[in-house]
Amino acid sequence: MLDTFRQIERFLSRAEQIIDRLEPLLPPASAAPDWQAASAFRWRTRRGAGYLQPLVRLAEIRLSDLQDIDEQKARIDANTRHFVAGRPANNVLLTGARGSGKSSLIKALLNAYAGQGLRLIEVDKDDLIDLPDIVELVDGRPERFIVFCDDLSFEPGDARYKALKVVLDGSLAAPPDNVLIYATSNRRHLMPDFFADNLESQRVGEEIHPGEAIEEKISLSERFGLWISFYPFDQDAYLRIVAHWLRSFGCSGEKIVAAERDALNWALERGSRSGRVAWQFAKDWAGRQQGEADKKPPRRATPDQTASVRKRASTRR
Repeated sequence: MLDTFRQIERFLSRAEQIIDRLEPLLPPASAAPDWQAASAFRWRTRRGAGYLQPLVRLAEIRLSDLQDIDEQKARIDANTRHFVAGRPANNVLLTGARGSGKSSLIKALLNAYAGQGLRLIEVDKDDLIDLPDIVELVDGRPERFIVFCDDLSFEPGDARYKALKVVLDGSLAAPPDNVLIYATSNRRHLMPDFFADNLESQRVGEEIHPGEAIEEKISLSERFGLWISFYPFDQDAYLRIVAHWLRSFGCSGEKIVAAERDALNWALERGSRSGRVAWQFAKDWAGRQQGEADKKPPRRATPDQTASVRKRASTRR
């Protein structure tokens, strides 16, 4: 009996040693999110465990700051208002020209509706495999959550592609009504289009039936109930956006007109007339103008002004 106890003690001792060695290799327990800490969160992973990181410094952009995308802004704003109010709303896919305001629009919506319970969770496309865990984490919460995936694209056979399909509309379990997915992409169907895919198309009578490869690509984008397309800006729209941002930096109307030629050259150098390019130019131009104003020496009083000041001073005495 004594030998049996000793064997058990040795076994337990060795087990504790093994556990001590394995414990540092195990992922840490995920901390419960502090929902009161912020209105926006970023999904992060550390040693295999995911958690929500509060984002306390947000871009101070308003819906009124986004110029010349009124139709797109109205459609997604209405969908978001319905969602915040608890009415039916759609997942949204924003596609089109780079720098046209797709991501900025999502940030502006959060600023507009955070006070009404809207929350944003930013998920990198590399972490889309964790979407089911994120949805489960927020299920049942009183807030309304938009899961935001920026610059979304996939390659053929990508596992994250299937994870997104399941969360959107491909599981036996219905998604919670307090979660929507808003995604931006430069690709309308989120995957590259190859010429070989079109070769699979079949002609049946007068109809053309797309091949399996095209059907697979369309099947994901179709799960977004609302598609919003963005287009490149023309010169007039670009200059209006430049003027808006220059006014926000305190530039006068005369200076805004004087900046137009520089704004066009700036866009020409970058090969794009986008909202992002307009914002970058406005920051550069306004910063240089303020720097030049700071370098100007203070104006010296003329002899007549000096004599006038002395006369007023003697009168007061």
